[in-house]
Amino acid sequence: MLRKKRILIGFIFVGIFITSFSIGAQIKISNEDAKTFLKEFQTAVEGIDAIGIFVHNSSIGLPMFIPGFGVVWGLFASASTGLAFSALASTTPILANIPPIAILVASPFGVMELAAYSIGMSRSFILIWVIIKKNPIKQEIRPTIIEIGVVIALLLAGGFIEYTMIQQFGSSVHLTS
Repeated sequence: MLRKKRILIGFIFVGIFITSFSIGAQIKISNEDAKTFLKEFQTAVEGIDAIGIFVHNSSIGLPMFIPGFGVVWGLFASASTGLAFSALASTTPILANIPPIAILVASPFGVMELAAYSIGMSRSFILIWVIIKKNPIKQEIRPTIIEIGVVIALLLAGGFIEYTMIQQFGSSVHLTS
């Protein structure tokens, strides 16, 4: 695939991820449900370290490479992350005035995860397109492996950055996972 076309598809999926995240963030949930969700979330991330964050994010990001399914999985993951922001914003008044997308792109690990997930979703789209068009998939193996490596590197670095920020600022920073 031409490099410029690949980059364009990647950016389209950045937009798709952000749109899905924003839709999830607009869903209003009750204060009680938000508190329950946040309590369960805090319990789930208690004691997590950088490798734990990486493993968690990889378990979300790597299935996004599955042809076709990865796009749907990515939409679900991004909308769910938006919903998590909505829950956090409903219980933290200062966040209610901040655009959800600002939170996503304000942290280095958020940008790294956005890039990683968009790469996975876009590769899923490309692979299913190749399959539907009955083109040889063999030529897509090398770029897919390279992109998986890039995603693993982004998520590993992002996990360490996120863990460092959690240590400095508290676990409320851990939103994009």
